[in-house]
Amino acid sequence: MITHQDDINLTDSHYFAIHDIHDLFRRMRATDPVHWTQGQLKRGFWSIFKHEDACTIYRGASEYFGNGNGIGLPSSPEVEAALTPESMGAHRSLIASDGELHRDFRKAFNGMFLPRAIKRYEHIGRKLVLEILEEVLPRGHCEFATEVAARLPMAIICEMMAIPRTDWQLIFDYVSQAMGPEDPEYHGQSTAVETRNKAWREIVSYCIKLALERRGSSGADLLSIIANSRVLGGRLLTDEELGYNGLMFLVGGLDTTRNATAGGLLELIRNPDQMRRLHEDRRLLPTAVEETLRWTSAITHSMRTALKDIEIRGKSIRKGDWVVVWNASANRDNEVFANPDKFNVARDPNDHLAFAYGEHFCLGAHLARLEIRLIFEEIVEHIPDVELDGEVEWLASNLLHGVKRMPIKFTPLRRS
Repeated sequence: MITHQDDINLTDSHYFAIHDIHDLFRRMRATDPVHWTQGQLKRGFWSIFKHEDACTIYRGASEYFGNGNGIGLPSSPEVEAALTPESMGAHRSLIASDGELHRDFRKAFNGMFLPRAIKRYEHIGRKLVLEILEEVLPRGHCEFATEVAARLPMAIICEMMAIPRTDWQLIFDYVSQAMGPEDPEYHGQSTAVETRNKAWREIVSYCIKLALERRGSSGADLLSIIANSRVLGGRLLTDEELGYNGLMFLVGGLDTTRNATAGGLLELIRNPDQMRRLHEDRRLLPTAVEETLRWTSAITHSMRTALKDIEIRGKSIRKGDWVVVWNASANRDNEVFANPDKFNVARDPNDHLAFAYGEHFCLGAHLARLEIRLIFEEIVEHIPDVELDGEVEWLASNLLHGVKRMPIKFTPLRRS
């Protein structure tokens, strides 16, 4: 039986930090997979828990379900009251647009994220991983989430956008505050609304400034490409489009990958047999990456707005309703995945929805896969005896399933 408290838990960021949300997802899939959810928000929404229905929503992009009014649930009643579609970048970025504008954004930015373009980051990425690990290997311990998992994706996305190295920590801090405003560590003495708004405003302003400085240049970095792209018949992007697309790439390039990497290593520690399999057969690394993406589901949900009336599993969804696809639930659906609650580095096939599906499939999927693989390759090679060295702390967020702290220990090693 699904209770009102279950609905509240789905809209409670702190619940995600201290409970195993998959217990609730299992019950939802079994008893009410298309569920009207009131939660603690003023506005109710449809929750989608099964893989098949999630794909239906994703395939219906632009015709039945739109991204333009925001793609993430408000994290609290206070945030809900303060948010407007405009403040979430509605119709101003690739991820929060539909139709022709979305297609033009994707066409303009896609080149930097194709497999052949991403391949050139393999060498620099491996070099960065080795530099990061060389700082911690001799110690025999580290705080993995911030000292390792966060540093590679931050370095690569900032390199791609040609953001000065002196600003990397500033960007990291603002992204953390933007995506985890309910977490006490990030909002401090401010409210969640104040924290989120300030962080989003600072990142957007920062990206606008750098992009405008590069407008008219022949630069090959991502911000230069954004600055000089043309959409909707040939116009340049507005200032807000520059800023919100920059924000999107920074958040997507940093937060999701670091959370998947840390969560994946946590499961390898919890399942030493799986670590041994990787150590004995490195050919399993690609499937291990896919299993990490499925298991962690770093973006727990993706919200859409119904553009037309539609019926799913006998439930009448009306035009204007919010529809929330719980990727983290769909990725444990036992109708699609055998033994879904078992972490299996050899799982194949693995039709997970960690990068969504269809028209809004994540542009950075190839980059994320590369970064996770590079880190796992070096961990398996140099610290296969890794263990936890304290409690794991999770981010208070119902959008990002994130490991905030994960102390680990291992046999100290000096590289020659």
